[in-house]
Parts: sequence; C-alpha cells; structure tokens
Amino acid sequence: MIKNISNLGDASVYCDFGNEVNEKINSNVINYFKHLKRNKINGITNITPSYNKLIISFDLEVINFKKLKDKIKKINLENIEKEEKKIVKVPIFIDDEFSLDLKRLSNKLKITEKQIISSFLSKEYFCYMTGFIAGMPFMGDIDSKIRLYRLETPRVKVPKGSIGITEQFCNIYTFESPGGWNIIGNTPMKIFDKLNKSNPVKINPGDNVIFYQINKNEFLKWNE
Repeated sequence: MIKNISNLGDASVYCDFGNEVNEKINSNVINYFKHLKRNKINGITNITPSYNKLIISFDLEVINFKKLKDKIKKINLENIEKEEKKIVKVPIFIDDEFSLDLKRLSNKLKITEKQIISSFLSKEYFCYMTGFIAGMPFMGDIDSKIRLYRLETPRVKVPKGSIGITEQFCNIYTFESPGGWNIIGNTPMKIFDKLNKSNPVKINPGDNVIFYQINKNEFLKWNE
C-alpha cells in the first residue's frame, strides 16, 4: 500500500509505495491508478504511474492537496473488483541484422547466445509501466543469469521494434530512438499504433507478455 503521500510542487500529489521494484508493489500502483481513472475525482488533471510511485496532478481552483490526500487515503483496494489478467504474445525475430548486442551479451555473461535466447523466451513478463517514448513498455523480470548493465555508450538511433534488455528489465522501442539497452532482436508487431485512436497502446501497465521466436519469412510478411 501507499507508504507516504506528500506535496510535489504546488499542484501535484506524490504517492510513495516504497523503494523496491517488484510485481506486487507495482500492481498496487496500477490498481490505484486504474481506480482514480475510473472514478474521475473532480480536479485531477493527470495521473502518472511508475515502478513504485504515483504522481497525481490537480487543479488548485477545484481541489487542494489536503482534500485530495483524504480522498486517496479512503481508497480501499479490497473492494476493487479484480480484472482478468491480460496476456499479450509478442513475436521476436533474432538474427545478426537485428540482434545488435547478442554477441556482446554472450561475451560479458560467459554463456552462449543460444542460452541467452532460451532464457529470455522461457519467461512471462509483467509490464510495470510505459514511457520514455510513446507506448514503450518496461517489463520484468528477466532471468538473473542474463542480466547486464546498459551500454557504456548509448546508440544515437535504435531501430523501431527493437527489443532490449538491461538489469532486470526488457523493453520494446516503439519508435526509432536514442537508447542504451542491449538489443537482442526485433518485433514486427505494432506495439504503439498512433492511427488507432481508441486503443493505440498494445501493452499496458499490469499486462503480462510472452515472447515467441519467428523466422525471417514470418517477420517480412507480418505487416503485409
């Protein structure tokens, strides 16, 4: 649950759920986020979840910090209906053209590329949050034996669809972007579709993700 609620500037509330990063804490963040979105408290202008924090911006002419804090403290998650877990299956193409850091990972981790791929594909991942660029999902937790820090020198351009890993997390670059994650493959799936106005984001906080490997022919034909 929330460990502390404090002011953040003049018109924001900072909800602190602790310092740990894990699925249980993040699920609480997401549940508060969803509850606040559904109930539309008058005066709230924006709600931003992260791994273990929730920032709620508000209009000072409509509501003040104390009143909003009291409303947040009265939220009882036990009375919130549990949603069915959503699983998103994401294809990944792995080869020399797209797996930019697989050899580096193999050398640094002292295990084979095949072992890295096998380990990565064997897990079901939890989406903690989206951000950095539109719709980019941050997911965990990868197997401890394939965890490594970011690149010493980030790339100026990471191709759209790139799937990267660093420390306990993996992500998907929804647009071409600078980045320092270790890239192991690419997906042809549109994780963020700006033309889909009603539901542009494929993976949302709280979703579970399973990756499965495809070949080059499947990759090239995916969006035909």
